[in-house]
Amino acid sequence: MVRTPTLDDIRQAQARIAGIALSTPLLRLCADAPAEIWLKLENLQPIGSFKIRGAANAMAQLGPGELARGVLAASAGNMAQGVAWCARERRIPCTVIAPDTAPAAKTQAIERLGARVILVPFERWWQVFQERAFPGVEGTFIHAFDDDRVMAGNGTIGLEILEELPDVDAVVIPWGGGGLASGIAIALRALRPECRIYAAEVGTAAPLAPSLAAGSPQVVDYRPSFVDGIGSRTVFPRMFERAQQLLDGSLVAGLAEIAAAVAVLAQRSRVVAEGAGACALANALAGRAGGGRIVCIVSGGNIDAGRFREALAGRVPE
Repeated sequence: MVRTPTLDDIRQAQARIAGIALSTPLLRLCADAPAEIWLKLENLQPIGSFKIRGAANAMAQLGPGELARGVLAASAGNMAQGVAWCARERRIPCTVIAPDTAPAAKTQAIERLGARVILVPFERWWQVFQERAFPGVEGTFIHAFDDDRVMAGNGTIGLEILEELPDVDAVVIPWGGGGLASGIAIALRALRPECRIYAAEVGTAAPLAPSLAAGSPQVVDYRPSFVDGIGSRTVFPRMFERAQQLLDGSLVAGLAEIAAAVAVLAQRSRVVAEGAGACALANALAGRAGGGRIVCIVSGGNIDAGRFREALAGRVPE
């Protein structure tokens, strides 16, 4: 059995990242819905994404020698911004390996924080997660999801949800690599075990749902889309084992549903969300998460202006 962070690890992370990551609001959705839906607004973090939590907790525990080497991350944008933000605060070098499908809005934001971005094909980028290194680049690798410290930082979201909505019935969490869902689920399983916990995936890149059905990691077709913050061809074996232990299932939304959810968030609640950030809500609005009080994690708001306009116009962004 793989090790996962404990509730104590998450509580320590909450104290460690105070003053860096925000305790974000929990907002009731102002729209017709099949359940009472609440939005956990991680798009309001300083970098526009929850990723600052895990990055801050991981980097706070690095030793002087590790920090002196600088840091290296593999990310489509949001984790890179979290690592780059923390690196800038420590005045250390940061290099990011990003897929060549990453949106310009995200890569430009990374560079504004002072990091160097290296674009590589998607398959090579995914390989960096496995190797935890990149040829010719010095730096301590900060894994975006398969890292106890990162998951513990993410798990602080679960503590905040229960502080504001202790009788929550279900939580729906975007699934990229699994670090967000695993971290939140650890806190919820410890403090409210009756809560239903679901991953949320986009149909063009959804390996977790068939993997859970088959009982082992499966490989699926991957099609890049405007939902760039989540999705892959397969699930890391260690993250799959955590998903089996912690989650009640994975819910899959189509691109049109997610685009519509982006529009609902903006028009009904004045919330700007990227595709990944609207995926949980898309599934909840479709009724897949069941009834009761449901919290949807709005994981980020870093969306290209053009794609945002397309969603508001009722179209599926390119």
